Amino acid sequence: MMESKLVAIEKKKNIAIIKLSHKSTNAISLELVEELSKAVNSVKADDSLRALVLTSANEKFLSIGFDIPSLLPLAQEQFTEFYRAFNQLCLDLYTLPKPTVAGINGHAIAGGCILALCCDVRVIADDRKLIGLNEVKLGVPVPYVADRILHALIGARHAREVMELGEFYPPDDAQRIGLVDYVQPQDQVLDKALEQARLLSMAPGEAFALVKANRVESVMVEILERLEVKQLRFVDCWYADAARQPLKDAGTKF
Repeated sequence: MMESKLVAIEKKKNIAIIKLSHKSTNAISLELVEELSKAVNSVKADDSLRALVLTSANEKFLSIGFDIPSLLPLAQEQFTEFYRAFNQLCLDLYTLPKPTVAGINGHAIAGGCILALCCDVRVIADDRKLIGLNEVKLGVPVPYVADRILHALIGARHAREVMELGEFYPPDDAQRIGLVDYVQPQDQVLDKALEQARLLSMAPGEAFALVKANRVESVMVEILERLEVKQLRFVDCWYADAARQPLKDAGTKF
């Protein structure tokens, strides 16, 4: 299977396991987005693969989110290229016509949480792992793709709480509001994710793909109708004075 510097794909029977392996934080750079996009689309094109599990090569972070130290100095045109590529990755993962399961064996922060939300099922470790969307605290909105997926997943009331407060949730609280589906001991996260992938991939023929398409299509219609405008608004916020210092402060934690 594919090996790269930032992403690795392993094959377990007919399930692809994609592991993020960008140092300990799996910070999301343009390079990681490009490699992960190739991995997702390779799984889509491989008829021998029935499902995908997304996880981390380490147990510290699924992903800390955007690679702020590398993205903050970019010219606006370059950052816009990155942001569009990230949104396309999310849409590709969200609409993949095969079961997708996030094995959250480390913290899933901001962009890392978004990648998990794009999967059909989320399994998180009970070892004090945190998940959440803190973008509002950094002076930017939650990306529109994630906003719409989150609303469809957990409902307007909980989605407002998650996005407007910008807090991180421990596993039990995350499960209570629907951010994750299962809480497992750290050493059982991947096994549970594989189990769920197998169960979902047992449907014959194109049944699962059609059921999933029916579930995601209304969300996709809404996203695509407004995505270009929403992307530009996000980029404007990223470069606004109000966001510069919070983003710089966040970047020191990488």
